[in-house]
Amino acid sequence: MYSRVIRVEVLRARAVVGLAALMLALSMLILPLASLRSAPTRSLVVAGAQNEWPWGNKPEPFPWLDYLKSLPHQEGVTLLVLTRHESTITEKASREFLDSDVAKELGIKNIIFGRSPPVQWVDIIKSGIQRGRPIDVAWGGGPTLFNMLDDQGLLEPLNPQAQSAYYAVLYEASKLPDRIGGAPTVKYGSDGYIHWIGAAVSSFGFTINTSMIQKYELPTPETWDDLAKPEFAKYLPEKQLVGVADPTKSTSNTRMYEIILQAYGWEEGWKILTLMAANSHIYGGSSEVRDAVIRGDIAVGITIDFYGYTAQQQSPYCKYIMPQGKTIVNADPIAIIKGTNKPVQAAAFVAWVLSEYGGQQLWLDKDINRLPINPRVFNTSVGKQRPDLYEAFETALHAKSINFSETLADETERAMQVYFVATLIKPHDTLQAVWASIAKAYLNGSITKEQFEMLVENLTAPFEFRDPLTGQNVTFTLEYAKTINDKLGQPDIYQTLMNEWSDGATKRYTDTLLLLKQMLKQGEQGGAATSGPTEESKGKTFIVIAVGIILIAGIAYFLFKK
Repeated sequence: MYSRVIRVEVLRARAVVGLAALMLALSMLILPLASLRSAPTRSLVVAGAQNEWPWGNKPEPFPWLDYLKSLPHQEGVTLLVLTRHESTITEKASREFLDSDVAKELGIKNIIFGRSPPVQWVDIIKSGIQRGRPIDVAWGGGPTLFNMLDDQGLLEPLNPQAQSAYYAVLYEASKLPDRIGGAPTVKYGSDGYIHWIGAAVSSFGFTINTSMIQKYELPTPETWDDLAKPEFAKYLPEKQLVGVADPTKSTSNTRMYEIILQAYGWEEGWKILTLMAANSHIYGGSSEVRDAVIRGDIAVGITIDFYGYTAQQQSPYCKYIMPQGKTIVNADPIAIIKGTNKPVQAAAFVAWVLSEYGGQQLWLDKDINRLPINPRVFNTSVGKQRPDLYEAFETALHAKSINFSETLADETERAMQVYFVATLIKPHDTLQAVWASIAKAYLNGSITKEQFEMLVENLTAPFEFRDPLTGQNVTFTLEYAKTINDKLGQPDIYQTLMNEWSDGATKRYTDTLLLLKQMLKQGEQGGAATSGPTEESKGKTFIVIAVGIILIAGIAYFLFKK
């Protein structure tokens, strides 16, 4: 009887312990999820904002809609949106938005997306104002582009006292975390008002094709400088295994080059960019890089995060890698353009894009695969179907990022782009052929490590050129880039420097090839280069060690006897 009671008590104890363990496991799963999905959001501190919204406590979705309807506005309007987003995003956004209650209730009959290169945005916006057909909203393209527009005075401050419709945008912005990956999710102007708001999250890294990595026996890259390694040059120029894009045709690649220059410093950064370009096929745009990785044309391509996530969806061999501690995570902005003649509808579109029941769900589409910036979207039925993007969002939220300076990027962006084209794209065939010869000579043991490093320094070191402003010989330092940046808009200065830089780079590459040939010739005359000790030196070393041991033993024996 007692044994039966004991057995019962043991079973009860086991049940209690098992239940406690189950509850503990569930809490470990649920608590992190709850903490993220209710991630700390901004306490809306902005001139003119208030704790009570004008529409009171109306429920989601779009509690501000009836309030916007009560404001004076036009009917049957067409919104004009300037964007950097590709057609996959804009076509879906157009369908979803025009089918929403927001568009129907506010008389928005159409939305037209204009996709233009960043260098044309200022002229397009100013031209629209002059023609009486102003752009209403700018959407996507990165903080540097939007900061430039703001510097030109082209972004509308979200002052709800000046335009009550902006309360809707401020309400949706209040749901966003203050920072993500260390970067702010909104930009405040000197007037105290928000000028742009992040609509999605962007991180920057590279996408690898593991099948190609294995096939060509390449090291799996983890940081930017890994893409500059000689191992990626083993099959050049016949087979290029890395892919990058022309910075004048890709805002995301421009941003990645700026990240490298700030993460490693100006001179070391240009060294890495030079060798990375030498290892690469240089594509016209960033989507071409992504597609090349998916197809297996290349083993690795530098990509913005959502291109990497798309690649992962389309190929089981693709994997997106974010270089920890050597990259940035930032907000991809949306803003109302100053001069819009449809402020209520413009505010409604921006608020819809930021809402977890509206545009934030666009990013979760498997043909888009971007990270939303509003964490509440992961609580919706659509959001719960994308645990992969939820995990990526969590990683981005706490990513180790560099202390990136938007000001520095703005001050040097045009100079960086032109110098990249002049020195790495125009003479690319020469650069790649010389680098391939150096890398192969090192990998097959024809030159020593010291000789290899000397050749790399020679290939990538700054060269002198004539400054068209002063007539003096200078090099492309950070300070010079700042000085010449804004002047490259002048056609004569642009063309002069394009020629100077391209000719100087070509000469530097051919001179380095001559130095390599001299080293190889000396190696043939004096025997093959080796980075390790010869058999003869090994024998001598052994004799010296043996004699030393005998002497020490003799001295020890003498002292012991004594």
